[in-house]
Amino acid sequence: MRLHASCALMGLLFWAAMDSTECLRTMVRPDKGSSVTVSTELPEDQCTVCISLNDTQTSCHTSLSLVPEENVSLLFRCSKPVESAFTVTVTRSIECTKDACSPTTVETQPDILTEFARTFTWELVAPEKTVVTLNILGEGLKETSQSCPNGLQYSVATSKTSSGGRTQYCRGGSVTRFELFNQAVVSLLVQPKTRVESVLFQASAGPLKGRTMDITVDSSTTVVLSREVEEPECEVCTTEGSTRACSTKEKTLTNSENLSVEFSCPKPQDVFSVKMKKRIECTETSCTPAAAEVNPNLFKDFKRSITWDISVPERTVLTLDFPSDGLKDKSASENCQDGFQYSVSSTKSSGEVKTTSYCKGGTVSHLDLLGVTTMTVDVPKEGELEKTVFNVKAAPRAGRIMSVTPDPNTILIISRVSKEPDCSVCVDQAPKQKCNPQTLKLTVPQNTSVEFTCPRPQDVFTVEINRKIDCSEISCSGNIVQAESSLFPDFNRTFTWDLKVLSDHAFQVDFPEMGMRQIANGETCLDEHTYSLVTYLRSGPATIGTFCKGGLVTTVLARYKGRVSLQVPWNTKLNPFDFKLNSGPKTDMIAIVTVSLPRGVSDTDFITANYPKDFPDMQRMQWSFIVPGMHNYTVHIRDYTAPECLSDEVGVEYQKEDPNKVTKLTLTDPQPQHQQGNFNMVLKNCETNRTLEGLTLNYRVSVVRSGHPVLCTVDLTKHQGVSLQIEKVGSDPYCEISMKSVVKEKINVAAGTTAKLSFLDCPIEEVRLTASQDIDCQNTASCSSTVLTVPTLDSCLPIPLYSFTWHVNIPQSSTVDLVSHTGSLQQALPGQECTQPVLLDVAEADGFSVGNFCSNGMIQKVQVHANVSITAKAQDFTKTLGPFLNISVSQKIPENIIYRVSPQPTSPTFLATPNWPQGMKPFSTVSWIVTLPSQYEAHLQFVNISQPKCDDRHTSIMVMMLGYEEELMSRREDEAAETTLVVPNSFYLNMSNCLPEERHFGAVTKIILQQKTNVLAIVLGIVGALLLLLIVLAVVCVVIKKKKKGRTNKESSIYIGKGNIFRPSDGHFTKTRSDNESHVYDSIDEAMVYGHLLSNSGYADRIQDTYKGIQVDSYQTFTGPTDGGLPVIKEPDPEPEVDQFKTFLNPSESFIPSRPRTPIDRQDSLGFQDRRMVDNELYTFKSTGEINTIRLSGYDMEPQPPIPEESL
Repeated sequence: MRLHASCALMGLLFWAAMDSTECLRTMVRPDKGSSVTVSTELPEDQCTVCISLNDTQTSCHTSLSLVPEENVSLLFRCSKPVESAFTVTVTRSIECTKDACSPTTVETQPDILTEFARTFTWELVAPEKTVVTLNILGEGLKETSQSCPNGLQYSVATSKTSSGGRTQYCRGGSVTRFELFNQAVVSLLVQPKTRVESVLFQASAGPLKGRTMDITVDSSTTVVLSREVEEPECEVCTTEGSTRACSTKEKTLTNSENLSVEFSCPKPQDVFSVKMKKRIECTETSCTPAAAEVNPNLFKDFKRSITWDISVPERTVLTLDFPSDGLKDKSASENCQDGFQYSVSSTKSSGEVKTTSYCKGGTVSHLDLLGVTTMTVDVPKEGELEKTVFNVKAAPRAGRIMSVTPDPNTILIISRVSKEPDCSVCVDQAPKQKCNPQTLKLTVPQNTSVEFTCPRPQDVFTVEINRKIDCSEISCSGNIVQAESSLFPDFNRTFTWDLKVLSDHAFQVDFPEMGMRQIANGETCLDEHTYSLVTYLRSGPATIGTFCKGGLVTTVLARYKGRVSLQVPWNTKLNPFDFKLNSGPKTDMIAIVTVSLPRGVSDTDFITANYPKDFPDMQRMQWSFIVPGMHNYTVHIRDYTAPECLSDEVGVEYQKEDPNKVTKLTLTDPQPQHQQGNFNMVLKNCETNRTLEGLTLNYRVSVVRSGHPVLCTVDLTKHQGVSLQIEKVGSDPYCEISMKSVVKEKINVAAGTTAKLSFLDCPIEEVRLTASQDIDCQNTASCSSTVLTVPTLDSCLPIPLYSFTWHVNIPQSSTVDLVSHTGSLQQALPGQECTQPVLLDVAEADGFSVGNFCSNGMIQKVQVHANVSITAKAQDFTKTLGPFLNISVSQKIPENIIYRVSPQPTSPTFLATPNWPQGMKPFSTVSWIVTLPSQYEAHLQFVNISQPKCDDRHTSIMVMMLGYEEELMSRREDEAAETTLVVPNSFYLNMSNCLPEERHFGAVTKIILQQKTNVLAIVLGIVGALLLLLIVLAVVCVVIKKKKKGRTNKESSIYIGKGNIFRPSDGHFTKTRSDNESHVYDSIDEAMVYGHLLSNSGYADRIQDTYKGIQVDSYQTFTGPTDGGLPVIKEPDPEPEVDQFKTFLNPSESFIPSRPRTPIDRQDSLGFQDRRMVDNELYTFKSTGEINTIRLSGYDMEPQPPIPEESL
């Protein structure tokens, strides 16, 4: 047969329509006994293989079979690469008898069509019960599921018609032979241009040798051998006595001992699987057998499935304990890596079966089960199984008992949510116990025992905690407060609050600051706390909305009575969350939802009541939107369903600030766009045809910034040295501040300049305005005193002034003096904060703090030997512009800082080192000059001292009185300071720092003023009292002696404490009245002088009581005024008794002359004497002149302490 001369000529004849083709021409001669097929999967118009029939005819096909032992020339044409477009299949047969095969060697044809992928296939033909053995020549094979790297991949199938049972191999393993049966197929796939050996296998045949096993099966076990694959041929036979029974499908074995089981195939484990069934019988307290045991070696090389059917009585808990490795849950699609799978099925009394699967290697060590249970263990081939798979125990189902105490006005409702029929909820104890399989309600706030008849009632029941709140008055009877509840924490809980209002009123629910976010009904919140609000209309309940925490809804006003509910799943901690309830006004709306839209760009979705179900007929619902300033809003209708209206119509109404201006639209009309200001949106429904779909609405409100900046021109040329600083301190990304149209985070307006500022969408709390002023002094002599006041800034600034700072610069040889405009300063310390509206922060130029001060304290002046900055902070600078301080410049001081302090007795004074509680500067010195008020001393207490470890020099604390050179105290850092130091006069407190190596130096000193005690006066008083006592004793002795003499001479004398003892007839009394002090008296004992006049009067009784029974004829020395006040003498007005008036000129009538009746006035004092009596020799009234006072002694000229009014 003759081919065309070239591919090009063939292309002209057969491929004229193809633009680009590839061709390959080759000569082929198939071997004897082989069937060669060349084919392509591409259509004929793209690829063909052609063979010449004669000189003029050529036949082209997509698949071509070649005749063995005939030479043929093939032409391959394809629009794609030829090598990958065609495949070659070479098929041969191996025919075997019961003891031999032909051919005995399995060969290939290595040189045939090597440019293509070739598949060599050998089909086995053998008699029944004959096994064909193919011994692999050369390197062994290994099983694989991947492609072989050398381009040679073997595969073995039990049948050419079977889709399963195909195994792939590659070179380099331990498999050296295949044992196959009739119709088995062996294949070799060779990649293009891959060399293949000519001889691969050596074939032999022999009779099929089966496998015999002797097994024992107990009476509680049933073994079922089931055929898994159709090929190869294999049957299982058992022989009992003379009876032989065989089966190719399934064989059941039970209650047999040493039973002979014979398989007709050598590897029955590849054909059959083993299912073992065992039984365990349980009572309420035990199980027989108590352990699930197996023979680990029984059918070990088979795939086994072992099942235990466990029967238990009702209300019995079954426990399975796994002694080996624990179990872990697995999903339905998951496979256990080691092939071991445990399945537990529990059958409920309703017939429902619940199955759970596990793998080995987890934390589940035991299972508690209810009802009839089936346990199945799937064991892979050669799987090692423990003898005891699990232990089983049974116990009465005790259920679960808990003690419950409902809160007052609270109802607990336990309801079934699962179909499990074997669990009931019971209340109280036997024999009064009442059980209900469906529900239980607890209303009495008392401790109640609740028992569930199953161990996991949370899988069966849910708990509702209901509380009723009365809102029929002006206010509601309580708030919705979800405190942490200990009731049923592992149950699914629903907290409900039923709100009662008047029929024509509404209730209002105010959400906290975080607000609420509306979600679609039926959805749940991320924090698993889902809230819903329902109102009960006359037409039925309507769900206003379902909400989650953290949103824009701030208030919901609902008509009629309603319910607020909170759903919390089991084992979720209840997060406390409060609502505020109020009785709302009358409204014709089903609900009014208040929404506070956020700043910036946002999109918020809203839905109607009952969504996605129908909105109630003939009802209206309102949304009140609060739009932030400088923002535009747009309303978009996202989705809606329009009902068929029987009366009225569906509409949307928009209302802004003017209540009389209402815009009415339909759902198909364009909604408001790019508008500003707060607005109300009202949805109105009609009377609908309820057989059709009703009204639903889902809409979105979008908010964007309006972009209207606040402009301000700041002119600082009017204020010398004043500069401004404006800084963003918040995190609002929509706030923009700019100067000269340049957006900045911080703006500085220099002194003496003018700036144009812009503020866009900036709330007050987002921006901070500060100002500063420089005060320079070049020469100490020329610097005048300056009063610090805050200048008035431009009113166009939209933010208030936060602080004002004065930077005071002085020469190096000068000192800044700071004096409060009110006269004194108070230093603010931790625990001693200022309460004044203005706080002054004084610091050195490097930022080192001198202290924080306010007015009205104990500090008169602060002197700083450095440049300082003074920052004033006030709550409202519009009300407080100053003046705050008077500053002046003085000569250099030796210390860094001097505080001049004038403490007051009314309260303690605290002095703290600069920069407290941090430390002083290294090598710095600070002093306090403390001036004390007169008659006071200071008690110093060092309440807090922080000492460093010094690297150079030492710290020093020194106290010295002003005007004295002696130090009262001097301590270093390594010496302990006194706890309390008493300083009697004004003093000087000095503290110096070293160069600290560790820690820092600082101190707080407390000064308490106490009044001085005059020790000298006390000592002199005691000495004088002792001296006076001696004098009194001497005088008493003399007086007694004189009285004895006076009884014969009838002479009377009176003792005067500071005068002389005298007698009227004493001849030694030679001085006259003009040159002695005989007329000067320290005291006069009136009881002795006037006692005879008191014998018949009440006054005498009072005198007796006052002087505690002193006898008139005994002498007593005057010891000063009594402790109490002088007795109040209430005498009747004197009546003139002319006839009875008698003088007391005759001393014989009485030793003591009578007391004249005189008014009780200042003449009652001990330093008073009536001159009329002195002038009379016998001390009688001879003159009716005016009363005159005379000084009895010089003692009363000394200053005396004031007598309190209580003693007068």
